[in-house]
Parts: sequence; C-alpha cells; structure tokens
Amino acid sequence: MTSLWHLLEPLLPQVSKPARYIGGEHGMQTPEHGPGIVSWLLTYPDTYEIGLPNQGLQILYEILNERPDAAAERAYAPWVDLEAQMRAEGLPLFSLDTHRPAALFDVIAFNLSAELTYTNVLNCIDLAGVPVHSESRHDADPLIGAGGHCTYNPEPLADFVDFVVLGDGEEAVGDITDVLHDWKTSGRPGGRRGILRALARVPGVYVPSQYRPVYDRGNLAAVEPLHPDVPAVVEKRTVADLAAWPYPKSQLVPLTEVVHDRLNVEVFRGCTRGCRFCQAGMITRPVRERPAEQVRTMVSEGLRRTGYDEVALTSLSTADFSGIEQVVASTVDESGCGQVSVSLPSLRVDAFTVGIAAQIQRARRTGLTFAPEAGTWRMRQVINKLITADDLYSAVESAYSQGWRRMKLYFLTGLPTETDDDTLGIAELARNCVALGRSHVRSPSVTVSVGGFVPKPFTPFQWFGQNTTAELRRKIGLLRGDLRRSRGVQLKWHDPAASMAEGLASRGDRRLGPVIEHVWRHGGTFQEWSEHFDERRWRTAADACDIDIDASVYRHRTIEEVLPWDHLSAGLHKDFLWQDWRDALDEVGLEDCRWTPCYDCGACTGYGIEHVVASAVPPAGGSQGTGMDTSRGGAVPVRLTERGLVGAAP
Repeated sequence: MTSLWHLLEPLLPQVSKPARYIGGEHGMQTPEHGPGIVSWLLTYPDTYEIGLPNQGLQILYEILNERPDAAAERAYAPWVDLEAQMRAEGLPLFSLDTHRPAALFDVIAFNLSAELTYTNVLNCIDLAGVPVHSESRHDADPLIGAGGHCTYNPEPLADFVDFVVLGDGEEAVGDITDVLHDWKTSGRPGGRRGILRALARVPGVYVPSQYRPVYDRGNLAAVEPLHPDVPAVVEKRTVADLAAWPYPKSQLVPLTEVVHDRLNVEVFRGCTRGCRFCQAGMITRPVRERPAEQVRTMVSEGLRRTGYDEVALTSLSTADFSGIEQVVASTVDESGCGQVSVSLPSLRVDAFTVGIAAQIQRARRTGLTFAPEAGTWRMRQVINKLITADDLYSAVESAYSQGWRRMKLYFLTGLPTETDDDTLGIAELARNCVALGRSHVRSPSVTVSVGGFVPKPFTPFQWFGQNTTAELRRKIGLLRGDLRRSRGVQLKWHDPAASMAEGLASRGDRRLGPVIEHVWRHGGTFQEWSEHFDERRWRTAADACDIDIDASVYRHRTIEEVLPWDHLSAGLHKDFLWQDWRDALDEVGLEDCRWTPCYDCGACTGYGIEHVVASAVPPAGGSQGTGMDTSRGGAVPVRLTERGLVGAAP
C-alpha cells in the first residue's frame, strides 16, 4: 500500500497542531485495498477538530468498512500552514488512516453541512491532484461525490461534483458501492460516462452532468434530464427504521482536542415542530425514534469503549424524545454508567422540565442552550416557533432552581416581517431571564447569540428575500445599544457579511459555480472562519462573473418562479410549503403534527412511512404552545395569542 507518511512526517514540526494529521485514534480502521474493492475517501471540508465529531461521516465509515467489497478512509481539509507546505513539496491530499494519496481512491466523497465550505471542497479536489471541473476528469480519476444537508441545492457545485446523495446515506452508500463494484469487476464498461449514467439511476443519487439547465431571458426555466432513463425528479433517501442502524458502534476518540469532544448518540431523526426557518426540520421528516433501550445500550457501551465521561443525546429537539427523563436518569445513575454528565445540545424550551433539569444536574453540569429564535410572540408565530415567553421563563427557572448559573439563548434576526420591536424583544427576554436567576443563584448570566437569517431550500421561507448586510448590521446595533447597560447579559453575533455569502450559495443555480471558483482561486478558503472570511472576495467574484447579489440574495421569489432545486425532492409538496409561507405572513401557527391530524406535507405519505416514536403518548400536559383547533375532526390552523386561541384563520 502506498503511504505518504515519509513525506508528511518531516513537515509536521513546521505546522500548528500536527496531531491533526497523524491518525491512530481509538476506533480508527485500516482497511485493505485491492482488486474488486471499492475505495472511499470520506472527506470533511474543514479542519480535523471540526470534522472528526461529525456523526454522518463516522456512520458511513463504519458501514462501508463492514462490507467485504469496500474500504473507507477519512480526510480533512489541511490548515493553511500545512497546505502551503504540501504545495511547496508536491505532497497531495492524503487519507488520515493510512496516509494513502487521495487520487488512488475510487470515490472522494464530501460532507456538505455549510455553504461557506464550498471553496474548501474545490481546494481539496485540487490538492488531490484531480481536475476541479468534472468535465475535465478522465476515466482514471476518482469520482467526486457529496452528501449532507447542502446537497438539497447542489447546483452551485454542479460543475465540480460527479454525484450527490439526497437524504439518509446508510442505504445509499451500499447501493452506490454495488454499482461501482459491478462496474469495476466487469471491465469498466462505458468508462466514466458509463458509470455516471448508471449512478444516475440509483434512487436518491443526483448526477448533475446527466441534466441541463434551461434559461429563458436570463431566468432559470427548467433543469431537464438528458436521457429517458434518468429520472426527471430525484427523490431523497429515507431510512425507515433507525433501530436497524445502531451506528457509530465504535466512535472515534481523537488524540487532540476537537469540538464536541464527547460520546454522541443520535436518539431520533426528523422533526415535526414545523419551524419555518429550519431546513433540517423540514428535509429530515418524518420523525424516526431510536428505541429507548437501544439508546441506553449505545450509551453504556460507548462510554465503556471510549472512556468519555460526557454523552450528548443528539437530535433536532432532544427533549422531545419519548421517555427522555428515564434515558437521562439511567445514564447518570451511579449504579449504571457512573458519574457521567449528559448534554442535550438541542433543547426545546417547552419540552424542558424540572425533572430533566434535576436528572442532568446529578452529575457534572454541562452548558444549557435554549433557542427561542425570535424576541416576540408575534414573531414566533410567523416562524412557527410556538413557545410563549412563559415557556421560556419556566425552562430558565427550572435550570436556575437546580443550580445552573449560565446559559445561552440563540436568536435569529432578519426574519420575515421583523420589526425593530421584535428585535428589541430579544434584549427584553434576556434581561428577564437574568432577573429570574437572581432569586436562585449568585451572578446569573445569559449569553445571547444572534445570527442573520438565511433562507434555505425546501422551507416555507425559500421565497423570502433576506435582509441586506446593512440592515442586519443596523439591527445588531440596536441590540448592542439596548443591552449596553444590562448586567449579566453578553451579546455575540454572526458576521452579517458572511450571511450574505451564505445566502448567495444557498439559493444559487449553476451560474454561481464560477463565483465559488473565483473566490477559491483568489485565496478564499476557510470562509467559515471569521479570520479568513473576506466580504470583498465575494463581491469582487460576483462582479467578475456578472452575478447580481441584490437579485440573487435580497429579492423575494414568486410561486411561478422555477427554483434551482425544483428537479429534486425532499418529500415535501411545494404547495404545502407555499401555503405555510402564506400562513407565516398571516401570523398563523401550526401545531406539532406528531400529535394532530396530518397536514399532508408529503413526508410520510410519499414514502409510506409514519412517524416512528418510542411512545405513542403525547408529552405530559399535551402539546405545549398549541396552535391547532382539532375539535372539528381536522387540522385547522388558528391564530394564537399568549392567552390561547382567538379564532380560526381563513
């Protein structure tokens, strides 16, 4: 096996954090390569400490390596200091596990979880010694694949990737491996074009080269398949039974500090809360819970294998998991797992109870983060985050009563119909939370984190023209001024200019590809990192490529407009999303559909899957912040106030 270690090792004393590049972690695998073996290089387009904890990459790493006909290794984007050394010495991108050259793999597959990593994708392809443009690659070059939430609009990367996977990857990677194995062992019929045509017929796999965009007077009119056997619409993949995939079974334990350095156990996938800003909640429907007993087993076995003393129970809204208090109790029970701290990284305030707080605090306390998302009840109706101020204060007081002194609150600004009163409501909520804490603990504090809202594909807000950079900066200035003398409240915010670049990449079509390439070729890597992001690069690139930022980012879309992702499907009916957008403008909320009649969004019926929960019993006290009147035998949206229902919407 070819290894580049002898070339890499002399460079490590010259770079920061050399442990990023050595491998050897507990749980690492060293698969064998050879004829008939389909080799995958699973690549995270950011640094090791950001990418290693990624559960999706670790899950696919184990699934592929369990197959006799597959071998999977990992790679991460080298930091700028090592990249400079690699380019100077002619050292290509390599796998972390065996330091094998990336170009020797059959597939280099990227996890796309953030649009600002797109320039790193191009950089990694180039470092691998592979042509950046897919049309320039030869039969011997690796296939460039991608998965993750950003693939629901892959058009900005259509010139650079060979295929993308929509939805859950557990079953899809097996199907792709089958196709590649048959192709390799039968003499590679049809060459590169042949395998791309075959991959385009795999459910959930989108091959951009098998489609062409059609424009009408400068506007996108359609994205059409080039062949009759290529699907006109690519449907996402959905794993129906999460219990059948208890991965990762052997989580990687890093040798150096990483983010989220703890045992991570996914308790369920999907969300039914229907927050209109949240792409993850829309595209991962329906809810599929892991059985509580399996969660307990994965926690206890994982802690034993890894030696961690902290476990994160992960999902989009972990406190919604059926029987969450019992799972937390068994995890921190001294007779079971010992003194283990539990982190619930995604807490819905109307599902957080004194009982959960009491269970968590039995071991070492970790941070608590709540996400009200908007500062006023009116605004939370617009975004369908149906939690009242009292819901938030109850959750905060539960935490303070159990001894917590610090917590974080996440908010968005620049949401549809947002006013200055809505923005200032963020400051008011934060001050009130600190005041509640003073009756329980000394020096309570609240950190308010504010991000600029970026509309995403397959959400009701996909038609919304986001706020300009100047407007977002003005709103941040409002908050800073209002909180200047608020003791115990700290304000942090995301760079509004970065929100502009993210919005540009989020809803662009294939004409955005040259912009991304221009930013990369002019030094724009690690755009997720504030010290490397440069707004001027993006504006210069847009000007050079004749892309109007105002029209691409700040313009409202219409229902008649063809969207760049209309030939892809997240399982959601477009008319459902449009009606939800209209309901948002009318300030109408929809209750969690897990406990109400179906809204026919398409996520369950289209795939023949119902919500899979460990318990069919609604949370204690019913659904919090109820937003539906179901007394007429159907799901009827109603307008809500903090005092209750006030009448059916038209």
